[in-house]
Parts: sequence; C-alpha cells; structure tokens
Amino acid sequence: YDAHVIPISKGDQFSSGFVGVNPNSKIPALVDKSGSKPVNVFESASILVHLAEKFDKFLPKPGTPERIQTFNWLFWAHGSAPFLGGGFGHFYNYADQKQEYPINRYAMETKRQLDVLDKQLANNTYVVGEEYTVADMATWPWYGNLVLGRLYSAAEFLQVHEYTNVVRWAKMIGSREAVRRGRIVNRTWGEEWEKLAERHSAADIDVVLAKTPQSHKRKEMD
Repeated sequence: YDAHVIPISKGDQFSSGFVGVNPNSKIPALVDKSGSKPVNVFESASILVHLAEKFDKFLPKPGTPERIQTFNWLFWAHGSAPFLGGGFGHFYNYADQKQEYPINRYAMETKRQLDVLDKQLANNTYVVGEEYTVADMATWPWYGNLVLGRLYSAAEFLQVHEYTNVVRWAKMIGSREAVRRGRIVNRTWGEEWEKLAERHSAADIDVVLAKTPQSHKRKEMD
C-alpha cells in the first residue's frame, strides 16, 4: 500500500482531490484500488471494518456474539475519542487561553471513559475477550497512548496509573511488531527512527526502524 501525508495544518484536506475521497475533509481516508473500480472509504471505523472483511482478519465471523461485541466497542471508541481529543486535548493542550470549566468538564469525561475501559479489560485480555480485533486497533491510538504518557503530557493530571488494566493492555498492544511498524507511518515528528512521512513499501519501514538505538529498544521492552 501507499501511505501519503495530508498536511492538515496547510489545509490540504480541503483540496478537491482529497474531498473527492472524503467529502467531510477529515483524515484518514482510503482508496482501495484492488478491484475493477476504485472504492473510497472514509472514517477510521469504516476503514478498519473494510480491511478486516477484505482480508478476513481481526473481526469475528458474521452472526456471532463476538462480532456484535466487537462492533459495540469499535463504535464506542469511535464515539468516545472526540471527547478525549477534540474536548480534553484541545482545551488542556492546544487552546490559547486555559479555561478551568472546559478542562475540568472534559477531564472528568476522559476519566469516566478510562474507567469504562478499565472495567472491560479487568476480565478480558483484549477489549473484546481473548482475541485481538479492530476494537483494539481503534482504541489504542487514543487511550493506549494516553495512559503510556504519549498524549497531551496529561498522564499525571489524569492520574492514568490508576487504570491498571488499561495500562497493562496498552503496553501489550504497543509491544506488537505490527503496531511498532504501523505507528511510524505518516508521522512527521519525533526522532529519526520514529517517523516515516511516506510509505510505499515494507522496506521503507525497515530502513527507519533500523535506526533505533539499542538503549531505546531496551526501554520499549521494559
């Protein structure tokens, strides 16, 4: 696959080419050219389901209770994350003026969501039982990175260490080889071994990860 950066700070998401793929002008978006005609797919949950069904991976079989639960938690993440990102993240980390009310409002909602997820993970290895699914993929970039201290420098403020089941799950997902590879794609900030602006082959990822210092690899394992 080819992964292209869409610089939203420059407004590229409003270009006619991108709007032709996603009329809502939001990233990510996918053009599947594997069939007789290109298929446009947008919204991250839709992209995950499309790929899972296409490759018959990470999504339980139709008609099973596990599939229903996977969709429940996939759409939970899709509906909850905007409160974390657009709500808490914006007012706590990005807003020019710090306002107590919205920060406290969205902090409480974020902590409530973390508690919901923590209780679900108390009796499940992954978000939905014992199998890694698209629900984990949708949830980890937001809530996993949050409890690992990678999001908004808010770990201490939100006391994320209290959500021990989420922390356990976040570390486990983060250690997966595919996650380590995927999280650097289209990333344009960080150390040289943490970012790959454009991906056109698996070898592109290999080249970047090969630059990772041994000290950093040991830290990741810890």
